[in-house]
Amino acid sequence: MLRITLRDGEKAIVNGAVLRAVGRTQIAVENMVSILRGREVMRPEEATTPARQLYFATMLAYIDPNGRDAHQDAVVQLLSLLIAGLGTAEARELCIRFANDLAQGEYYKALSVARELIAMEDAATADPAATQAA
Repeated sequence: MLRITLRDGEKAIVNGAVLRAVGRTQIAVENMVSILRGREVMRPEEATTPARQLYFATMLAYIDPNGRDAHQDAVVQLLSLLIAGLGTAEARELCIRFANDLAQGEYYKALSVARELIAMEDAATADPAATQAA
């Protein structure tokens, strides 16, 4: 069983349905569902870099099982662009973890790795010399 606490007004997506907490709310999930809390949801206009686009496409594949094949095609293309763009051994390792999670159908875990890739991409953008390392 998964127990989730939402703050007043916080949103969550459960199997594609957007829920909003009215007051502090606890939800006990007793079966397998696709769930994202509001802070894990990315809006389309936030997908401005390859890592963020990868996260967004993966998020869509996770919450939209009917369109999953199309979203996964986008994920594969974005992953190859990201590998080429970051180019460090650490980035390649994260991309391999991401791909493994995705291949196992572990979309939520893949989203966690994608957040790490976003942080790495942000750091590389702030320090261009970091992309030359490794």
